[in-house]
Amino acid sequence: MNIHEYQAKAVLKSFGAPVADGVPVLSLDDVQKAVDSLPGPLWVVKSQIHAGGRGKGKFVEAEAGEKGGVRLAFSKEDVMTYAKQMLGNHLVTAQTGADGKQVNRLYIEDGADIDRELYLSMLVDRSTSRVAFMVSTEGGMDIEQVAHDTPEKILTLSIDPETGVTDADIAKLNEALKLEGTAAEDGKTLFPILYKAFTEKDMSLLEVNPLIVMENGHLRVLDAKVSFDGNALFRHPDIVDLRDKTEEDEKEIEASEWDLAYIALDGTIGCMVNGAGLAMATMDIIKLYGEEPANFCDVGGGAGKEKVAAAFKIIMKDPNVKGILVNIFGGIMKCDVIAEGVIAAVKETNLAVPLVVRLEGTNVDLGKKIIAESGLNVIPADDLDDAAQKIVNAVKGA
Repeated sequence: MNIHEYQAKAVLKSFGAPVADGVPVLSLDDVQKAVDSLPGPLWVVKSQIHAGGRGKGKFVEAEAGEKGGVRLAFSKEDVMTYAKQMLGNHLVTAQTGADGKQVNRLYIEDGADIDRELYLSMLVDRSTSRVAFMVSTEGGMDIEQVAHDTPEKILTLSIDPETGVTDADIAKLNEALKLEGTAAEDGKTLFPILYKAFTEKDMSLLEVNPLIVMENGHLRVLDAKVSFDGNALFRHPDIVDLRDKTEEDEKEIEASEWDLAYIALDGTIGCMVNGAGLAMATMDIIKLYGEEPANFCDVGGGAGKEKVAAAFKIIMKDPNVKGILVNIFGGIMKCDVIAEGVIAAVKETNLAVPLVVRLEGTNVDLGKKIIAESGLNVIPADDLDDAAQKIVNAVKGA
């Protein structure tokens, strides 16, 4: 689960991290009160969407101006002008797609005197099964570009869960970030704070880009991007309360209510599969034969008829779907249950696009019989390769 920057900073501040004063704004009526509560003379007006690259982004609407989703304001009048230009308009970044995301919230923050910009993130290092810091002196840039061009400028440091962040770890991080004096002293406090926040709140990602050294030598978290492990949210009702459903795909929200693993994509072939590995293989083979998947959908190993029908209907809500591939290996899940769910959903949705069904495993013969005797226009497939070719050909009109 993702949250907005201002929410992430509030979480980090509750652990003691240094962040600037700021005020979230949900409507133009809130702007004047927000700007009056901050000292100035510099205010930063930040669009709040669940996507990176806001500063370099562009608004779709011409009246929103050309300055991107993060703007410096040197007067209270400028703050109001920028707020009017941003709120309600669509911001396009490298992570939003061509349509962009509507800006429904702003964060007005006190400005900072910046000496240096650094990069810091934390994630779960799968190779060591530990939480790791990733730091670089190249803050404010896309870390992927830094990794490509100058990988030697990135330090990845895994933390021993039995000891937490040690003095030796702090020394390595300070050295990698070239922190000295006051900044190095701040690092001794900040790095353990971030580790504690990450582990206690079950984060899956914490990115501070940039982490700044101010002209007075102190460190400050200037931006914050935080994601949480969805499987651990039951432990954190306070975090669940931060969820902004307007930032999420409606189909993904509905899928979560059915406990379905669903992610919307940009392709034309809807996929319904059981098991994440099989789902990934299904998406890969669709691409191999020249089309793109419209979604990742894993119905899980023990889905019943109702859950299967719900998954099918969610897939059909995507207007880009021109064909559907159902690829099920019946282990815990039985093929006849899948067949009944598919048939129920097809009848309810008045399916008007090609449907290819590949079943294998428990009760496969019964499942195939149910589909064959349904009287519906369903294309059977013998294996994954056969299924992929059939759905791609059907979508292309072959």
